[in-house]
Amino acid sequence: MPRGTQVGTSIDDALVVLRRGGLVGIPTETVYGLAADARNEQAVRRIFATKGRPADHPLIVHIADAALVGQWACDLPPAAAILAGACWPGPLTLLLRRRPDVLDAVTGGRDTVGVRVPAHPLTGELLARFGGGLAAPSANLFGQVSPTTAAHVAHDLGDLVDYVLDGGACPIGVESTIVDCTTAPPQILRPGGISVEQIVALLGEGTATSAGAARAPGMLPAHYAPRAKVVLAESGVEAAELAGGGHHVLIVDRTGDLVEYARELYSDLRRADELGVSTIIAVLPPAAGLGHAIRDRLAKAAAAGAAINDR
Repeated sequence: MPRGTQVGTSIDDALVVLRRGGLVGIPTETVYGLAADARNEQAVRRIFATKGRPADHPLIVHIADAALVGQWACDLPPAAAILAGACWPGPLTLLLRRRPDVLDAVTGGRDTVGVRVPAHPLTGELLARFGGGLAAPSANLFGQVSPTTAAHVAHDLGDLVDYVLDGGACPIGVESTIVDCTTAPPQILRPGGISVEQIVALLGEGTATSAGAARAPGMLPAHYAPRAKVVLAESGVEAAELAGGGHHVLIVDRTGDLVEYARELYSDLRRADELGVSTIIAVLPPAAGLGHAIRDRLAKAAAAGAAINDR
């Protein structure tokens, strides 16, 4: 663990840091977030500096309860109300029309804001006691593999983060689903812990896939990248053929259990880097349920490696 990293389970300690404008690594059911007071512009800007994140890439505001949405959004459209009622607390982010007093630093200067109520009990208590919103992207360097344990946060950020609230391993392991509720029909901007099929069933109407420029986290074409090159395979047989008995290759295939695949995905990518392998061959799951999110993350990890190799 890097020197200077403070890791613990004290909500009191985390609150002290947040209230003085510091940064706290927080556990959620999806991945660990790098949290700051969403009303403190200096603290929010420190998130961007710490991660090396582009200033126009918006953040998600985490709140304790759906009743607090009105502090951040102008309204809650009918589709958003249905989704919030069914999925919060949980791995769903709603993109809504922002209130004028929401910081531009949080929204990337856009007229929308992403809001969610996380399901992790430790962070739920933290948010309730904090009494406001926490802006929190994933607690890692921008574009790299997301953290799903407190140790990942400490390893990636070291003493750049003031405190890491250790809530154990994240049970879902991939980021929240993002639904843009400012459009008709709503658009799914990022697949995640709530499946596309669940969203469609809840709304009882068509949804659209994302269109236009990136306007929410996770929409860039290359992201979630380990140091190793990621190659995609459609089956275990194809993965073995691609590996060809190579000594510096790791095959990742958990297609028999998509819940496990999502939960362990980022740990698998990190393990490859720890082992020093040069290539990860990842078997794509079916495009259904959690498979949508897993395929999305793997495709972006592969694209990130290709972009690096093309430089």
